[in-house]
Amino acid sequence: MDGLATLPRLETVLERLEGSAALEDMQDIIVGLRDAFGVDHMVYHWVNGNGDQYGCGTYAPEWVERYLEQGYLRIDPVVLGCFQRFHPVDWKRLDWSSKAARAFQKEAMDYGLGNQGYSIPIRGPNGQFALFTVNHRCDDPDWATFCATKRRDLILVAHYFNQKALEFEPGRIPEQGQALSPREVEAITLLAVGYSRAQAAGELSISEHTLRVYIESARFKLGALNTTHAVARALSRGLIVV
Repeated sequence: MDGLATLPRLETVLERLEGSAALEDMQDIIVGLRDAFGVDHMVYHWVNGNGDQYGCGTYAPEWVERYLEQGYLRIDPVVLGCFQRFHPVDWKRLDWSSKAARAFQKEAMDYGLGNQGYSIPIRGPNGQFALFTVNHRCDDPDWATFCATKRRDLILVAHYFNQKALEFEPGRIPEQGQALSPREVEAITLLAVGYSRAQAAGELSISEHTLRVYIESARFKLGALNTTHAVARALSRGLIVV
């Protein structure tokens, strides 16, 4: 699987995301993110605590319309599987065994979806549930390599995207307190998804001492008693995704 974007290209799209002023901007940005990661499709979909929904992505409009008309939300193994999980998941790990699920998958591919998928469940403040998904057509070894090398980038991009989308939620009351730096977000996110401190430091290419500095700084900003409390507060405020 080739075509992975250079870092400067991704940074340019993230700068656009940071500077976006309206929810309508998110569609153009997710197209840019799809191109930056070199995948066929990228999709973001959320449901807030009131049941209101919002989505943007690169699936064919005909498939989106078909999906809504048929009420496929009820049988979609990606939605059903991710709602029960907190960690990112490769679609191959989901349950596609039922006749309805297999028919759904075949129809989705007829509408241009790829055979591979990777989804990141997001649980934000006030009961928000969202999914950030990449979809592509390639063989299993290439997809495994992509997921292994891009997992952390995708988790962090999903976090940034969801955080920006939350800014445009009607009636949202901003959380009080100091914002976490990008490095603090990375450190807390990696701990939240199950990395040990040594693994997190290695993933970020920093020393464990430097990692501890980021964690303690984030803990102070969140008003947390310990690291576990900091992770819980960051999750509840929608500051990180797991």
